[in-house]
Amino acid sequence: MTRTDERWALGGDLSVARIGYGTMKLTGWPRGDRPDRETALAVLRRAVELGVNHLDTSDYYARDGVAANELIREALYPYPDDLVIVTKVGALVEGSDIALPAERKTGLTPDNLRRGVEANLRSLGVDRMDVVNLRMGDLDRSGTSLAEPLETLLALREEGLIRHLGVSNVTAEEFEQARAIAPIACVQNLYNVAQRDDDPLVDACAAAGIAYVPFFPVGGFTPVTAGSLEAVAARHGATVPQVALAWLLARSPNILLIPGTSSLEHLEENIAAGTLKLSAEDLAELG
Repeated sequence: MTRTDERWALGGDLSVARIGYGTMKLTGWPRGDRPDRETALAVLRRAVELGVNHLDTSDYYARDGVAANELIREALYPYPDDLVIVTKVGALVEGSDIALPAERKTGLTPDNLRRGVEANLRSLGVDRMDVVNLRMGDLDRSGTSLAEPLETLLALREEGLIRHLGVSNVTAEEFEQARAIAPIACVQNLYNVAQRDDDPLVDACAAAGIAYVPFFPVGGFTPVTAGSLEAVAARHGATVPQVALAWLLARSPNILLIPGTSSLEHLEENIAAGTLKLSAEDLAELG
């Protein structure tokens, strides 16, 4: 069994494979290279062929006229019945290098949260988002409350525009605050084999039946490297990123992966990580 066969009930009613796909790299946002359009479309179609039914995206994933949501729509619409598309709104855009209008840089305001949800609906061609994650900011967090923006999204959910709510880039305290306001389907935070500050939050989510979706599962802009990863990879005839992904899958059954890539070859490798079974010795060596 691969981890595309292993499932998780996201929000209690959306059955998703544990290995999904993150679309950010298809646009080169916020920095980096991107594939040509035909390759991007081929990657999306191949992911679904390989059993992926959980796509992570955002209306913010766009650069130089290339937008992730539009690529998803072109590649996969009409969508498979079991395809789950998860987006995010909120404090996504920070830094003067991101060329968006000023009114969209204040993503946590009620008007811009609504605008963000409606933009995702429109660009994806759907009437309701499966999951919308509220993403809190990276900088200047002092005095920023999660309550008001989450209540705004809860109101949009009651309007029928959102099926489930999640939170992203949150502290453990914000997670508990969010759960007191609305049902939470998932948490999307930075976590990988080399960055484990969220260990208690992973366990808290598991105990509550809530999915934990690590972004940068193999390190993001700074790929994870360690002698132990290389040694385990060599024993299995695998790559270091495959071992990093397999470690996450072994870490807790509520962890769902959304590794991003703009390469068909790397996509195949990421999915194949679901067949990599780490031994107790491997896990002990990885710490």
